[in-house]
Amino acid sequence: MFFFIDAGNGLAVYDQIVRQMKFAVAAGAVRSGELVPSVRELARELAINPNTVARAYRELQEGGVLETVRGTGLIVAANARRQCQAERAKLIRARFRLVLEEAQHSGLEFHEIESLIASELEAVRRRTRK
Repeated sequence: MFFFIDAGNGLAVYDQIVRQMKFAVAAGAVRSGELVPSVRELARELAINPNTVARAYRELQEGGVLETVRGTGLIVAANARRQCQAERAKLIRARFRLVLEEAQHSGLEFHEIESLIASELEAVRRRTRK
């Protein structure tokens, strides 16, 4: 499992772990029933405090994404993919809304905003085809 921690992005490290785990589950990169790295293992891999990983895992357990298997560790819950897909869509929708509101408040007309969205979407398509 691969996580990327960016200390300068404004999100707490534990929150970055939570989001990346949810996005990985939503994308199917981590499947239901799959064992996740132990707290110590992930902390060592990311060179962060184990308490930070423990906090992220606790939040993922409380959210129903991870569950404990006695004697084994933490696994991805059975219904986690559907839940993570819904949460991913909700997060992306909220971020879009903020950007669109900022564009509108900055004085851009709706047709200008639509044009910007279309051109940026096309740029992303071109980059992903390479």
